[in-house]
Amino acid sequence: MYSSKADLIKTLDQLHKVTALVVGDIILDRYIWGAVDRISPEAPVPVVDVKKVEERLGGAGNVARNLRSIGAAVNICGFIGDDKEGQMVLELFKQDGIGHEGVMIDRARPTSVKTRVIAQSQQVVRIDREVRAPHNVAMREGFAAVVDTHVDSSNAIILSDYGKGVVSETLLRRFSLAREAGRIGLETRPLMLDPHPANYGIYGQVCIAKPNRREAEAASGVRILDRMSAAQAAEVLLKKWQAGMILVTLGEDGLLIRCAGDEEPLMLETVARQVFDVSGAGDTVTAIFATAVAAGASPVLAGELANIGAGIAVSQVGTVAVGRDALLEEIERLTAD
Repeated sequence: MYSSKADLIKTLDQLHKVTALVVGDIILDRYIWGAVDRISPEAPVPVVDVKKVEERLGGAGNVARNLRSIGAAVNICGFIGDDKEGQMVLELFKQDGIGHEGVMIDRARPTSVKTRVIAQSQQVVRIDREVRAPHNVAMREGFAAVVDTHVDSSNAIILSDYGKGVVSETLLRRFSLAREAGRIGLETRPLMLDPHPANYGIYGQVCIAKPNRREAEAASGVRILDRMSAAQAAEVLLKKWQAGMILVTLGEDGLLIRCAGDEEPLMLETVARQVFDVSGAGDTVTAIFATAVAAGASPVLAGELANIGAGIAVSQVGTVAVGRDALLEEIERLTAD
């Protein structure tokens, strides 16, 4: 790593001072845990003997959960349906201390639910219940207005796009106006985007964008084969999305950071020890990086902390919130001589 143990811990200790606004697609992650010891006589599929059912916040909710785990204050804006799953989401927000006054109910569609069946620590199948079409015009305009009322009370804004209809041109126009007015900015109140293919063509005026390798390739048209091509893809996206900084998460190859105006990109190596499940790791990176930048950390420090968090996240099964204690323990391990 580039940074010292003292600098990493100092940055970690600043994260609780940040108030973050999360805007995006709220998902309820349902986990059915069980065991498999036979194949069904009806079809060539495993029979899962259910041992436990667990529900967690997913999508933008998982970003918010990660933010709370590192000590930041959080408000979230998004949509749920008028159903029992939506009520469960609200209950989980209350349990985690996540402000949710900006959550709207769309009675025309259900709460997004992803159900994962897991046996022997392996995902057997995932079942999605969701509507990906845009919300109606009145909902879009009302939601954008609600989000705008939360901007000035936040130190950082995270736009967590899972392609379920929350992100619209109406919402992005509000953010663009806020940035032009100085209410949003890389040095003042950063807006960090976690993009989705459905909306590559409408993003603009973001401060930081965090595509993964596949997303960066698709959005830039550059095939990523090495550090040089990853930097080229990031350069394209800096211009395309009018961003101040691009992070490209490259899985086992680490994390590339490209800042507008810098001659060279920064490449951070991965710190994962053993990968069990990559779901939710991107949310961990987004939450930690955005909070660290808002707390005044350099891109290097923010990236290193985010990389450490991702390594912890992928070493566990299912979406998890990586907390301060886990980060501190991993910093101690990585910096021990």
